[in-house]
Amino acid sequence: MSRIGKKPIGIPDKVEVKVNGSLVDVKGPKGHLTYTFHKDVKIEKADKTLNVSPVNESTSARAIWGMSRTLLGNMVTGVTTGFIKSLEFNGVGYKAAVSGTTLTLNLGYSHPIDYKLPKGVTATVTKNVIELHGCDKELVGFVAAQVRSFREPEPYKGKGLKYTDETIIRKAGKTGAKK
Repeated sequence: MSRIGKKPIGIPDKVEVKVNGSLVDVKGPKGHLTYTFHKDVKIEKADKTLNVSPVNESTSARAIWGMSRTLLGNMVTGVTTGFIKSLEFNGVGYKAAVSGTTLTLNLGYSHPIDYKLPKGVTATVTKNVIELHGCDKELVGFVAAQVRSFREPEPYKGKGLKYTDETIIRKAGKTGAKK
């Protein structure tokens, strides 16, 4: 039995959920999400709760049960409060700016990097922190990983883009000739 899968998901007042077989449609103040779940799980809407259960007792149905409940919970959370990923950049001359849906990064290369943000993700820049906002947790995390890949943090000086909650394990540099 899945401990996570057994928990019901509460539906807030401002959220509208439509369940049509394995297709779930969630609308809220922050956005609109649609997802088609696996055929081995059954999603039921009752009053102000959503319940996820396996269709049968097969291993594959039980394996996907908890993940499906988590995905559905993330959809409800995303349309009510949204998700934020924060990236911090360190380095001399490193800059970031947002204009419309384009994130412009100056990360020590000979050219600036213009990254077009996908629909559903917005960015804000304050000093040396880039915040990515959106209602789809998977998409926000994917965009954060792509932006981080432009200049990953290096272990000697700590320069580069890193998540704000990430710690970089620093290495000692070269030592001079010992006499």
